[in-house]
Amino acid sequence: MTAIALLSVAPVIEDSMSGEVAKAVDALEAFDVSYETNPMGTVIEAEDAATLFEAAQAAHEAVDGDRVSTVLKIDDKRTADVSAEDKVEAVEEHLGREATHER
Repeated sequence: MTAIALLSVAPVIEDSMSGEVAKAVDALEAFDVSYETNPMGTVIEAEDAATLFEAAQAAHEAVDGDRVSTVLKIDDKRTADVSAEDKVEAVEEHLGREATHER
């Protein structure tokens, strides 16, 4: 099994959030997950959804602030072992090219 999530954790503030986002990303190190941060969130992979929930809670709690916004989207594929990289490669196969473009 593979569970993949898109996690976004940020304080609700007007200034830069990068320092607090870094705390959330750093909190993931305590868990048996793989992750990659992008401009819109962090993609996390784990063997099961329970691990993703625990990691997301730790990331949420790592952010300081009067108000913290967390969005968690999970794809819990229970019948096959498909990584985030596999999912991107499947799209690229249909495209016939990489799924990136720079202006």
